[in-house]
Amino acid sequence: MAGPENSRTAARIAFNYPGFVHFQLARFCTVVSTEMQSVAVGWQVYEITRRPLDLGLVGLAQFLPGILLFLVSGNVADRFERRKLIVLCYSGFALCSGLLLFISLHGTHSVYPIYAVIVLLGVVRSLNGPVSRALLPQLVPEEHFPNAIAWASSIFQFATILGPSLGGIVYAAFRGPSAVYALGLVVATFAVLATLQIKTQSKQRTREPVNLQSILAGFHYIRREKVVLGAISLDLFAVLLGGSVALLPVYAREILQTGPWGLGLLRSAPGVGAAVMAILLAHKPLQRRAGITMLWCVAGFGAATVLFAFSRSLVISLAALFFVGATDVVSVIVRQMLIQLGTPDEMRGRVNAVDMVFIGASNELGQFESGLTAHWFGTVPAVVIGGVGTLLVTALWAWRFPGLRKVDNLTDRMSQPLL
Repeated sequence: MAGPENSRTAARIAFNYPGFVHFQLARFCTVVSTEMQSVAVGWQVYEITRRPLDLGLVGLAQFLPGILLFLVSGNVADRFERRKLIVLCYSGFALCSGLLLFISLHGTHSVYPIYAVIVLLGVVRSLNGPVSRALLPQLVPEEHFPNAIAWASSIFQFATILGPSLGGIVYAAFRGPSAVYALGLVVATFAVLATLQIKTQSKQRTREPVNLQSILAGFHYIRREKVVLGAISLDLFAVLLGGSVALLPVYAREILQTGPWGLGLLRSAPGVGAAVMAILLAHKPLQRRAGITMLWCVAGFGAATVLFAFSRSLVISLAALFFVGATDVVSVIVRQMLIQLGTPDEMRGRVNAVDMVFIGASNELGQFESGLTAHWFGTVPAVVIGGVGTLLVTALWAWRFPGLRKVDNLTDRMSQPLL
């Protein structure tokens, strides 16, 4: 009996560290709040304009601040105390919830005030991304970091499950977005309080002089590490082309003919798949052939996207989105392990800031791409084109980055810096 018990304890080792627990609680609340709001914003914008392009513009409004500010945010993350920066970021998320609530209560019939708040949200996210990812290695010892990544991914995905579902239900129950934004404000405030309890384990970082070389250090690092470059650029183009999240309000209303509750389920389904996969990887980490496994999962992401595009059944659509999330989280975990432990702590903020640009481009810019192609070709053809494009990108990257195919045991690889 000792063997299975020890195995279960080892699978949850990251939770032995209070800083990790408080951080994940705060992060869970923040993601729930923002995911609830994403459902409300999407439905509200589409109710006002009835144009898929405007849903894409929501993604663009979040992406532009990140692309403009990532060099600043990365340097800030490496020069100042990350715990205090996280408190500032989570307070910013709460402020955005309050502003959306204010706009909703005043009954606006224009999308421009909503876009303004989304831009502010993008500014907060541009700092929160590199800071939060650079903070995680300071909360657990290096030997337990792979376990922490798997559980952090699981918790994040549970939040992406609960947030959209709760947002859709509350929107439908109260017949409007105000209650969603009010609840989001409460949850975001709780995240700030939880963050105040975090204590880090890291030593004082050396501060490099601010010059062009130090500002661009994240770029130089990723360009030098071909495997890392291949992993993050694969995720960039796969999700940029294959992402269909921005068009879910159209699918919910026009194609599957459900209400806000159906949109909430559709938004949650990828999170369910990702959470299941992340928990599986926490208990059974990738031991061999990690690179090949990641490539096959990205291809599966594209195939599931095509299935979703053609579906006219809510059940089949939910199943397809489940596999979209399950396959996507594998590349997320592999990429984070390649970056986080191979990067010196004093430059993690800058490296993660560059990575967050790739993630932002794949997610927010991908939403704009989806809205634009749907405006040009129609909703279903846009999603089909994206899924097929993901399959083609996967094949091209498997050929272009042979080192990515050769990544085998991630645990062994993490024992040395990626130099």
